[in-house]
Amino acid sequence: MSSNRRSAFTLIEILIVVVIMAVLAATIIPQFTDSQKDARESTALFNLNTLRSQIELYKAQHGGALPNATLTDLTSTTTYGGKSYAPYMVTIPENPVSNSSAVKASAGSTVVVGDVTAGDTGGWIYSPASGEVRLDHTTLWTK
Repeated sequence: MSSNRRSAFTLIEILIVVVIMAVLAATIIPQFTDSQKDARESTALFNLNTLRSQIELYKAQHGGALPNATLTDLTSTTTYGGKSYAPYMVTIPENPVSNSSAVKASAGSTVVVGDVTAGDTGGWIYSPASGEVRLDHTTLWTK
């Protein structure tokens, strides 16, 4: 007795597999794009905290004086009270959200949203009057 059964997938089976794959792709792909944005923001906040801690260390070792408006004092050897201090940082870190390490000086004693560079292309905003430093980005400047 011979069997007339074929060993192949039916159209319905193939369509079910394609629909399942489409549903999985629709739920997984947005998570990857959000994770890249989250990683950039986390790195930017880490770099911001590093800048803040190095400014505080500079201030403590220089009798309360703050670094200059471009923060280049942090990347060069400085002298205070007859002692030399090695650079606090090799370079000013990059703001990975905007891919810029530029430092923009704030005119006031506090950084305000009006100081943010148009188009969110800046790196950091620094107030040489208070030592406050923030991200030069409209949605992240409050961090």
